[in-house]
Amino acid sequence: MCGIIGIIGKQQVADRLVDGLKRMEYRGYDSAGVCTVEGGQLIRRRAEGKLGNLVKELAGNPAPGTVGIAHTRWATHGAPTTSNAHPHATGEVALVHNGIIENFKPLREALQARGRSFESETDTEVVAHLVSAQVEAGKSPQEAVQAVLPQLRGAFALAIAFRQHPDLLIGARLGSPLVVGYGEGETFLGSDALALAPLTQKIAYLEEGDWVVITREGAQIYDSANNPVTREITTSGVTAAAVEKGNYRHFMQKEIFEQPTVVAQTLSSYIRPLEQTVALPQMDFDLSAIDRITIVACGTSFYAGMVAKYWFETFARVPVDIDVASEFRYRDPVLQPGGLALFISQSGETADTLAALRHCKANGQTIAVVVNVPTSSMAREADLLLPTHAGPEIGVASTKAFTCQLAVLAALAAHLALKKGKLGKADEREIVKHLIEAPAALNAALAHDEEISKMAHLVAPARDVLYLGRGPDYPLALEGALKLKEISYIHAEGYASGEMKHGPIALIDEAVPVIVLAPSGPLFEKTVSNMQEVMARGGKVVLISDAEGLAEAGDGCMATIEMPKVHPLIAPLVYAVPVQLLAYHVAVAKGTDVDQPRNLAKSVTVE
Repeated sequence: MCGIIGIIGKQQVADRLVDGLKRMEYRGYDSAGVCTVEGGQLIRRRAEGKLGNLVKELAGNPAPGTVGIAHTRWATHGAPTTSNAHPHATGEVALVHNGIIENFKPLREALQARGRSFESETDTEVVAHLVSAQVEAGKSPQEAVQAVLPQLRGAFALAIAFRQHPDLLIGARLGSPLVVGYGEGETFLGSDALALAPLTQKIAYLEEGDWVVITREGAQIYDSANNPVTREITTSGVTAAAVEKGNYRHFMQKEIFEQPTVVAQTLSSYIRPLEQTVALPQMDFDLSAIDRITIVACGTSFYAGMVAKYWFETFARVPVDIDVASEFRYRDPVLQPGGLALFISQSGETADTLAALRHCKANGQTIAVVVNVPTSSMAREADLLLPTHAGPEIGVASTKAFTCQLAVLAALAAHLALKKGKLGKADEREIVKHLIEAPAALNAALAHDEEISKMAHLVAPARDVLYLGRGPDYPLALEGALKLKEISYIHAEGYASGEMKHGPIALIDEAVPVIVLAPSGPLFEKTVSNMQEVMARGGKVVLISDAEGLAEAGDGCMATIEMPKVHPLIAPLVYAVPVQLLAYHVAVAKGTDVDQPRNLAKSVTVE
């Protein structure tokens, strides 16, 4: 995850900006930069690689000024080069950005048609030019930002500095966190309170759609309708745990809400929106020669692999075996020469999965790893490392790691299909289009948090809960059941909906809630038919679908949860959100330990 810090202060800020970036190194990054405002100039210093390179750059070329912004960047749009590093600037403004601007391509083309030139490959530079154009037309910084924000689609946090206005900074957020810090004659912006901890403990969290003007005297916050609003100023805790949790009640809740941002950042590492192509890290083997895939994982990562099996076989027409890691070696699997063994893990240290990886390597398989810790054991032993960019996941029940795994696996499936000649360039452009839509769809799904919270009491008293889904929604049913088990301690099972009549329907009565995942589409009617069998036997159904699906089949349900209508490719990412939120709110209603459920550890390092 990228990191943002901004300071409008009484003393020189460059060193303090770098200190703030150091506190966000845990997020991961591959370039960094600062920009200060001094003497009517924007003074930028950027460097590829670690913060030490930026420190050396500043030692040789100082950046004086009492106002500034800074950023650590994971390469997304464009390679990790100095020219692609933040801050991005024009003659009038400089800004830093977390997230993704989904519609940057048409915005960029329109700006180029008006004669504006770009120095980077990033989506961020588009925002700098849009704001700059407004300022150059005579608008104030506030008017410029107010005019530009409605043009942006996606997930973003922004911090903006203005050459002619060294007395203010402007921040904005949509789907990516941003906090305001209050000091004595100084005010701050940060990705989270951890970045600001040594500077202040007085923190206000911007809400979705907010934007803010900060000066040395304080901050004026506006909501998405540009109405002045007040956000509660709280005192941040002294421990890292309290700081990083922000204004969320639990880490799990925070991590659920981070998904638009981290999925955007993950996807941006695997797609090239300007070229409308899918791109993977360089590899030393011929992907087109792969004729069989073996997927191995545990828990939630296993369910991500189950979704990927549908994608690999549908798009690339490559057969896939999938195993839970703890069983894999003990069935003595047949591993054909030339096969790809794909391992999925949040930590990269899971003992069962690591042992299975080494077994496959010893049996001549090419090793690919989807992992959230690029320095982990699995990552180091892989032939193809496919990192997710979920950032640290503290909650034991995996949420954002799961959706980021799905994002990587979707890109891998598309790329394999292209290499195998099963998809053409037009198909690739269509896939990229839908992948780019995923963060906004996740945002739309999160907008239903309150209604899910209000219906959680309908599920909380149950001793047993069933989840149903077809196709790629079947693994989502399994994942939903796992989440509920993990943190609420309610017995829950996921089934392929067509299997209900082959046994589980015997469990149905008025005390067993049944959660049905059924986006409208080719499998909808079949799933609804199975749902009707449940309702006919007194089952209490919670239907999760889009508006079209709810209109057709929502009558008679105990409750419904509306999701945005999305392409089937990204539906598994989007439908992960309601099952996560439902499990979370049921656990809260029951008073269980959400972040550290009994008997569970974040990473299982013993077999």
